[in-house]
Amino acid sequence: ASVGISVFPEDGRDGDDLLKRADIAMGKAKESGISSYRFFTEELGRRASLKLTLENALREGLERNEFHLHYQPKYCIRRGAFSGAEALLRWNSPEGPVPPSDFIPLAEETGLILSLGEEVFRKVCRQIAEWRSRGYSPGEIAVNLSARQFHQKGLLSKMKGILDEYDVAPSLLGIEITESGIMENLMDSIAVLSGMKDLGMTVYVDDFGTGYSSLNYLKRLPIDVLKIDKSFIDGVLEDPNDAAITRAVVGIARSLGLRVVAEGVETPEQLDFLRRNGCDEIQGYLLSRPLPPDAFEKFGESEIPLCFNGLSGYNHC
Repeated sequence: ASVGISVFPEDGRDGDDLLKRADIAMGKAKESGISSYRFFTEELGRRASLKLTLENALREGLERNEFHLHYQPKYCIRRGAFSGAEALLRWNSPEGPVPPSDFIPLAEETGLILSLGEEVFRKVCRQIAEWRSRGYSPGEIAVNLSARQFHQKGLLSKMKGILDEYDVAPSLLGIEITESGIMENLMDSIAVLSGMKDLGMTVYVDDFGTGYSSLNYLKRLPIDVLKIDKSFIDGVLEDPNDAAITRAVVGIARSLGLRVVAEGVETPEQLDFLRRNGCDEIQGYLLSRPLPPDAFEKFGESEIPLCFNGLSGYNHC
């Protein structure tokens, strides 16, 4: 059991205040994942207050439509061309931008990620429909699903309903789910992934190599793409282990008939390593930062300057 402790009179002068603060301390004790205890401190109280303020702002932000999408382009190495994008959520609150690393974990903890995730999928479909009505083809747009959203009941029917509402072909969408999210409930995951593929969407395993799935499980998953996590790409030129893991992921994907996307590519040297080792696609700041819809459309219509000063095998796209 985890225990939270508050002390009279330092932490409160009545039972209600003492219980509230002991509860805050117990919440911190539970974070350790083992039976432990924590005393209430002013710092714990400050953090709890900030968390509650952010949670209330998150709820209001959903109601006020303060969340927007940016699109980070992807580049197909084999074809030498722009191939689509990943949709990334941004929150412009009245107090200023809030980093995803601050609000996404809170949304998952409170359950607001379900409403937020559905709104993201809707916004992407609406944007694709708008682009296509103007004759612009954005390629495949990948949408991230949290583990909680991925395992919710009725997900596939909700997705199909939104696709039908905006008359968007499922083949224009990719769905990204982390390796650890899939492994939370393998049998349920296989059923949901199969349903997504049956609808016609592309299925990505995000952050591959950072979770705990075995190759025995991987071969059973109805998936299309493995994404190599940025943590491996960062060290691919200096760390032999990162280089070996990256080569291994590409080899595994090839043997299973899957595509490979490397994320977080920032230098021409990283790109050249990935090209030489058979990676299919890249995304990262070398190509482009995430862009708002209008800037992304202009990017997609322009020539992508990926000749990179002498890299063999590359021409202007």
